[in-house]
Amino acid sequence: MKKKFLLIVLFLVVLLIIIFICLKNQSQVCFGDYCFVVELAKTAQGKERGLMFKEKLDPNKGMLFIFEDREEASFWMKNTLIALDIIWINENKEVVYISKNNQPCKTDVCFSINPDIKAKYVLELNGGTTDKIGLEVGDKAVFIRDFRILSFR
Repeated sequence: MKKKFLLIVLFLVVLLIIIFICLKNQSQVCFGDYCFVVELAKTAQGKERGLMFKEKLDPNKGMLFIFEDREEASFWMKNTLIALDIIWINENKEVVYISKNNQPCKTDVCFSINPDIKAKYVLELNGGTTDKIGLEVGDKAVFIRDFRILSFR
């Protein structure tokens, strides 16, 4: 009986360790008390597709675009099915521009969103999120995982 109990406890401990490791490997971007689990767009194909064709985005999730160098990154809403807040973040992890509640483009011609500001990162969240959390230009982002160690292939 004791052996069976010890095996169950050991199994649960191992399971908790595996869950902790998996959660720890999730990339997150935080602003104060608000954290978002982000999918990373670091390849050319990932950056081009972004959140296109995604029908739903959980409230605590987003997509982080990572650029090798600072650049004037422009975005559009073609083939995007959900409204998005788009946040440009510089190399010091400061918010430098926010484009709020961008609506899906349902026509063949879609306009580009380009703040003419160089950024190292761009974060896409559900439309209206920046207002809900009170995010403003100048706020600092905290990256839970050091994205610099990830390859850009």
